[in-house]
Amino acid sequence: MTNGFRWRRAAGWLTAGAAIAAMALPACGQVGGPAAAANPGAHRWAIVLHGGAGVIERSSMTPQAEAAYRAGLRHAIETGGAVLDRGGSAVDAIEAAIKTLEDNPLFNAGKGAVFAADGTNQMDAAMMDGATMKAGAVADVEHTKNPISAAKAVMQKSPYVLLVGKGADAFAAHEGLQQEPQSYFFTERRWESLVRELQREHLPVPPRPKGAPPAPAKPLAFLETPDNHKYGTVGMVALDKYGNIAAGTSTGGLTAKRWDRVGDSPLIGAGTYASNQSCAVSGTGIGEYFIRYTVARTICALVQYKGMKLQAAADEVVQHQLVAVHGDGGVIAITPDGQMAWSFNTPGMFRARLVEGGKPQIAIYRDEP
Repeated sequence: MTNGFRWRRAAGWLTAGAAIAAMALPACGQVGGPAAAANPGAHRWAIVLHGGAGVIERSSMTPQAEAAYRAGLRHAIETGGAVLDRGGSAVDAIEAAIKTLEDNPLFNAGKGAVFAADGTNQMDAAMMDGATMKAGAVADVEHTKNPISAAKAVMQKSPYVLLVGKGADAFAAHEGLQQEPQSYFFTERRWESLVRELQREHLPVPPRPKGAPPAPAKPLAFLETPDNHKYGTVGMVALDKYGNIAAGTSTGGLTAKRWDRVGDSPLIGAGTYASNQSCAVSGTGIGEYFIRYTVARTICALVQYKGMKLQAAADEVVQHQLVAVHGDGGVIAITPDGQMAWSFNTPGMFRARLVEGGKPQIAIYRDEP
């Protein structure tokens, strides 16, 4: 990732935060405003979605891959929008939208999760409700089909915030959430990415998981750069008709991670945070930096305590604080008065947004609005 940082520095990204913000989200205004905030039910709902940030460039994508990613983002944001349109909560919309991404093998979450060094898929997710400040999260689950639903269940049906490993899977099963064998999460391209990474690190390659299909005669012809999702995550923030906001994040973690490493996605305040007093944020990137700098909560604190506009707060953290320490990644965010933002310091981020009565805006590359 160091080479990527140097490339960005040479391109002048360190001093172009405002220009980047304008490029990324030129119409980032309010949806509703103070009058709507005072009248529950008077809000126009809005959602922002991400599917991971990283070295995502046109040169690394075939037209077929780009079309598939855009279709996946559109399906997810329209699914979330449909929930909000019929009066559903921000929490329910986030769960519905993220489940579509967890079920889509293109994204590093659920079915498309990357492999840990031991050959297992270890998934994390978090949900936070800005109206109640309740939160739920799971880490290193291996059998729960939709980790975001497990996070929601922890939030709504337990006295806890974070459950991990076998206990988290057991809780999800107890709550009736669908469980799957490890073979369900197997995808050949993720396995080949694991093998390459382990070989690069001179680590042993584990046996193919039980129940996985036979190895192909030759490596897959990738539709994109195979390591696009090494740090991939999916997430969504939403504002519902009642003026409440929420955030959710789900990830398959880090390719070839060891010793049950957990990143920022399930850690409240790092990769996921929501409060009706400030904003809702979902992050994607190198989790260790998001944890150290409490990225999600810091953005909301800038909004709440310094009175910063949402885009400016997101840029302050992502374009300045993270870049200064080589912390690659991005965020999406929303406020109760309808401000929306996305900010990233990588070449691309899978992203989309939708406002009640509007059409989905879907983007992948840096030069897209």
